[in-house]
Amino acid sequence: MEVHMPLIDEEKDLQHKKIQFALKRFFDIILSLIGIIVLSPLYLILLISIKIDSKGPALFKQVRVGKDNKDFVIYKFRTMVVNADKKKKLELDAKDISNFVFQSRSDNRVTKVGKFLRKTSLDEIPQLFNVLKGDMSLVGPRPEIRDVVEFYPPEYAQRLLVLPGITGLAQVSGRGEIELGKTVSYDLKYIKKFSIWLDIKILFKTVFSVFKSEGAF
Repeated sequence: MEVHMPLIDEEKDLQHKKIQFALKRFFDIILSLIGIIVLSPLYLILLISIKIDSKGPALFKQVRVGKDNKDFVIYKFRTMVVNADKKKKLELDAKDISNFVFQSRSDNRVTKVGKFLRKTSLDEIPQLFNVLKGDMSLVGPRPEIRDVVEFYPPEYAQRLLVLPGITGLAQVSGRGEIELGKTVSYDLKYIKKFSIWLDIKILFKTVFSVFKSEGAF
């Protein structure tokens, strides 16, 4: 089912929140730096586990589309076999883009350790470095690959008005199992209602969602 949504008035919905976005960036820097330091022993354990489990680099790098439609390299712990993108081609339909779901429960490209990393969302923690660099935020729309963005209708492209996030309103409402149309609807709602307090609530909900393993696979 196609999800229709109104265009965001960027001047009205974003410009008057400049101070809050500045505070958001300040907290992103502080919290990502703390997270990197505190989780450094876990990084080492996961790096070793991934290398033992399957051949290939422990860190996965991929070009994603961020704020203002600019490409950046995202960091994740590798959860699939090497060259997984060449083993399965994305099936995209511009007329049915709203029903597109990126992840699949029956994806045989996922490694044993990768299943655990996805279930616990630990594969995402290297993105703290993306946050520290300024490519991402702790909270925001998830960054898509260019192949998907090329199919965006105008209302979907509004996701690119803000920095993408490690987690977001869509992720705490369904994580990997909701269609793109619903994801965009949640993302635009987040952009319109953005506040530091909303970010805090989403971060807390993310912790509970991860512990309950809701929508993760």
